Amino acid sequence: MKKIAILLDSTCDMSLELLNKYKLDYIKMGVTIGEETYEADLGWESLSSPSKFYQLMREGKRPLTNAISEVEFNRVFNNYLDNGYDVLYIGCSSALSSSVKTGKKVASDIMNKRTDCRILVVDPLISGMGQGLIGIKASEMRESGKSIDEIVAYLEENKLCFNQWGTVDNLKYLKDAGRVKAGAAFFGNIIGIKPIIISDINGQNFAYKKVRGRKASLEEIINSVVETAVEPEENYFAITHADAEEEANYIKDAVMKKVKFKDAFVTNLGPILGASCGPKTLIAFNFGKKVTLLGE
Repeated sequence: MKKIAILLDSTCDMSLELLNKYKLDYIKMGVTIGEETYEADLGWESLSSPSKFYQLMREGKRPLTNAISEVEFNRVFNNYLDNGYDVLYIGCSSALSSSVKTGKKVASDIMNKRTDCRILVVDPLISGMGQGLIGIKASEMRESGKSIDEIVAYLEENKLCFNQWGTVDNLKYLKDAGRVKAGAAFFGNIIGIKPIIISDINGQNFAYKKVRGRKASLEEIINSVVETAVEPEENYFAITHADAEEEANYIKDAVMKKVKFKDAFVTNLGPILGASCGPKTLIAFNFGKKVTLLGE
């Protein structure tokens, strides 16, 4: 059986420590701020630090995100193939990014020329550390001796069990990204409306509930994770934050007091998702009840 390389991309929001621990790699997207374009690297070497990135957004700078090119997919895929690996790429949800579509095209082109190799692409219908948790699951299955086909079959069957519960602090950034209308953002900010954002059955983000006030949004996230968790002792909980580490740890501690997950991770919200959500965004992810909701 060939070795299996498991690849994610910049939207997985995993720390370098987690990537190394689970022997995962990722393909870098890009982000442009003003006249400068940077790699969306998860070690924050290119952009200096999460705090500086989100401070730029607070100062009115608007980051623009860049997709993975066919050239980059070719380079990364072929590098692993040349070193004797089959490749499993778990991209950002196809409802949010072109990564899965482009990855599939490049994979097909390569396999038409290199019939001795395999590149399988999974659309996880989620992004962020939901995508990361799927990568961790794939890694654990690989370590247990599962084949690439067995791993993909499990992911396709269970990917909608990876739940997302997020909130933003200011609707301005979702408005700038075209996610909410300007009027709704303006009045929502005035009266303190906080959306609770999930990933639906098509992998699209939508606000399935709205609460008033920051504190209420944190409690809603905590309750949602607790109420939906399935076999937590065998699965993980993660929360990503955009320069809101104290609140992220509050959510983590509150959840772990009520539900004993196998482990809990707190990571930074990377520049790709962060560009649309803005400072102080918080997003929790857990393995739970299968998603059945369809957004508007």
